[in-house]
Amino acid sequence: MTEAMEKASNAKKAFLKMSTSAEKQRNKTLTEIIVNMKKNKAKIVEANSKDVAEAKANALPQQLVKRLELSKEKFDDILHEVKGVAKQENPLGKTISKTLLDKGLELEQVTTPIGVVCAIFEARPDALVQISSLSIKTGNSVILKGGNEANNTNKALIECIQAALEEARLPKEAVQAIESREAVHELLKMNEFIDLIIPRGSSKFVKFIQENSCIPVLGHSEGICHEYVDEKADLKKAVKIAIDAKCQYPAVCNAMETLLVHEKIAEKFLKAYAKNLAGKVELRADEKALAILEKFGFDAKKASESDWTTEYNDLILSIKTVKNVDEAINHINTFGSKHTDGIITENSKTAQKFLQAIDSAGVYWNASTRFADGYRYGKGAEVGISTGKIHARGPSGVEALLSYKYILKGKGHIVADYSGTKARKFLHKKIK
Repeated sequence: MTEAMEKASNAKKAFLKMSTSAEKQRNKTLTEIIVNMKKNKAKIVEANSKDVAEAKANALPQQLVKRLELSKEKFDDILHEVKGVAKQENPLGKTISKTLLDKGLELEQVTTPIGVVCAIFEARPDALVQISSLSIKTGNSVILKGGNEANNTNKALIECIQAALEEARLPKEAVQAIESREAVHELLKMNEFIDLIIPRGSSKFVKFIQENSCIPVLGHSEGICHEYVDEKADLKKAVKIAIDAKCQYPAVCNAMETLLVHEKIAEKFLKAYAKNLAGKVELRADEKALAILEKFGFDAKKASESDWTTEYNDLILSIKTVKNVDEAINHINTFGSKHTDGIITENSKTAQKFLQAIDSAGVYWNASTRFADGYRYGKGAEVGISTGKIHARGPSGVEALLSYKYILKGKGHIVADYSGTKARKFLHKKIK
């Protein structure tokens, strides 16, 4: 038996115990994760410093190093997210629907865990803890494959999580990690053990996972997010939102990559916006926007066709002028990644048209795309962001790790009584 198969088999056994565990045990585990992380903070930070130093020595992209780095703020955010997950109500055993099929014959649809989850993600230590916490809360087990750049940090965090599971008298195999790519390739074929794969990475990577596994996949490939500044936008509001969407944290999937501007407000808005950017963002503009920016002395490059489909994850922004909201909608639905897109306008009719027509997981009105996040949505944390339309969509928390089962309670009922000329009739009455 290979290491991957052994871990998958153990994860399946662990799931069967997790699925019947008490809510009190699962919440205790989450509380103990916080305690263990605080207790071992120096060890975790030291491991992370080693990973960051190696990443810089290997000249890895700056945005990757930024994601990898476990700053004091990020460490505290992780603890806050785990606490938020623990505070959520028990997601298991909730009745979705209840139907009286006939007198004494009741059918319930009840929430259950998905099973064994395989999460493969980039070099983000916070993602490891988020996914583990949500998996524990929902009574699942999870096999984690983080970026090799974060191996030292991941090992330190896994130790804290597994110790917390044991302290709550739950199987430590409910949260396991693998390191090799070979193990990932094996797990992709193990549909007898794995119930759901959550990939978080490049579009090329997610596509590879989808094409090389028959196991259901939940994820998003790219975050090509837009903000559209309408002709009826409040200028100050628009500048503020567009700065936040691009600059607050550019190395993430919910950062704005393309800015669309109505041609009637373009000159006034771009002058104010570029002035506030103070040269910190590389601008790649279409012909009309470029002429406006150059008129006011701002540096910019001519955008190429590929800029409309590029996720920069950096302080680079493509800008395009449009004639109306219809052109903005068409551009986003053509070049976007169905992640998160927003409109900035004071015209409610135009806003409603945009909100209805944009085919994305998140559609915003007068708000930064950076709000697309599980914690900000009140989910405690997220396992990832899904741009698909089945099972879970957008920033996905506990709901992404839940399924359901049907429970039928009868009193000796048999199907034969409902067949033939004297068949009993079903009531099919909904029970509140």
